[in-house]
Amino acid sequence: MIIRARQVVTMEGPPIENGAVAIEGNRIVAVGTVPDLQWVSDGPVLDLGERALLPGLINAHCHLDYTMMRGAIAPPKQFTAWVQRINALKRSLDSDDYLTAIGRGFAELKKWGTTSVCNIEAFPELMTHLGPSPLRTWWFYEMIDIRHRITTDDVVAGALSFFQHRANSLDSFGLSPHAPYTASLDLFHLANACATSFTMPLTTHVAESMEEFAMFRHGGGPLYDFMYSLKRPMTDCGKTTPFGQLWRSGAVDTQWLLVHMNTLIEEDFQLLAGLPRGAGPHVIHCPGSHRYFSHPPFPARRLHELGVNLCLATDSLASTDSLSLFDEMRLMGRAEPWLRPEELLRMVTVNPARALKRRGQLGKIAPGALADLIAVPAPGSLGGVYEDIVNHDEPVSWMMIDGQIRP
Repeated sequence: MIIRARQVVTMEGPPIENGAVAIEGNRIVAVGTVPDLQWVSDGPVLDLGERALLPGLINAHCHLDYTMMRGAIAPPKQFTAWVQRINALKRSLDSDDYLTAIGRGFAELKKWGTTSVCNIEAFPELMTHLGPSPLRTWWFYEMIDIRHRITTDDVVAGALSFFQHRANSLDSFGLSPHAPYTASLDLFHLANACATSFTMPLTTHVAESMEEFAMFRHGGGPLYDFMYSLKRPMTDCGKTTPFGQLWRSGAVDTQWLLVHMNTLIEEDFQLLAGLPRGAGPHVIHCPGSHRYFSHPPFPARRLHELGVNLCLATDSLASTDSLSLFDEMRLMGRAEPWLRPEELLRMVTVNPARALKRRGQLGKIAPGALADLIAVPAPGSLGGVYEDIVNHDEPVSWMMIDGQIRP
C-alpha cells in the first residue's frame, strides 16, 4: 500500500511536501513525493489528508507496573522517602492490580503516539498472564540483590527463565540491574556476560538523586541510612560518585542505557570526555520525573557537547503525571531553549533507536525501516513542521505498528 500525507517527516532528510510512503508487509520500501511513488505499487492508497506522517515515538524508559500510581505519592522532600513510600504501595497490590496497570499503561502510551517502549518489569511472574504486547516492547528484567536471601546467581537464573515466557514478534528483552545502591557490582558484571551471550540491551538507573550521590561520595545521608538498615554491604560508599563507581569498575560501558544521570560532577564529565565523540553510553532523561523530584538542573548542554546520545522518556506515573512523549519534549524544550524542535524529536525517535541498536529499522522513515508510523495535524508550513509536532497536545488519531494500522 501507499500512504500519502501533506508532509512526511522522515528524520533522515528534509520533510517532504505532498509526501508518500510505500509499504510491503511490515517494511517501508520507498519514500518520496506522491508522483515519485506512482510506479511502486498498484495497491491501495491511503490519504491521511492535512497531516504530518512521522516515525512512531520510542519511550526509552517506563515502568508500566506503576500506571495506577498517578498522583498517589505527593512530591517528597527526600528521594529516600519516595522509595520507602512506593515500596509500601507495591506491597499493598496484587497481580491483578499490576496486570491492569500494564494494560492501562499500554493504552496511554498508544494514545500519545508511542509505538515502542522500554519497560522495566519488576514482577516477571506476570509475564505468563499477559497477552501479546500491543506495542513494540523491550521487557527489561529488573534485578536487585541487596538482600541476603536473594543471591546474585539466583537473580540471573530468574532473568533467563523470564525470557522463555514470551514469543510475540513485538517483544524483545533486556536486563536492568536496578541501580548501584540496590544491585551489586557482581550482578552488573553477570548482566554484562548474559547480555553478551544473548545479545540483549542493558539499562540501569544511576546518579538520579543527591541522596544517591551523598551515599557513594560521602558515605552518608538518608539513602545511605536506609540501605544500611536493609543490611546492604556499605564498603563501596564514601569513595566516588555513583557513575564513577559503575564506570571505573567496568560494571557499565558504552553499550548501556543510563537512566537519569542528574548528579554528575567534573570527574564524571572527564570520564565521558575520554571517549571518542559519539561512542556512548546512551543517556535517558525523564523531564517530568526530574521536575517532580526537584532534582538539580540536568546537564543537557554538557552531555550534548560531549557527543552523548541523549534520549527522552516518561519514567513511571509514580513520579510524573503523563505518559506522553510530546509533554516530555515540551518540558525539555522549556528547560533547554537552545535545543531546536528537530533535535527534541530526534530524542524520541532516532536517538533511542540507536541506543537499542535498531538504527535503520526504527525512528525514521526510510526504505528497509519497520513500518511503525504515526500522523498528527500539520497546520503550518513545511518549515515549521517540527515545531508543530512538538506542540501537538491532542491524542494521536492514526498509528501503524509493524505494518498494521492500529485502531
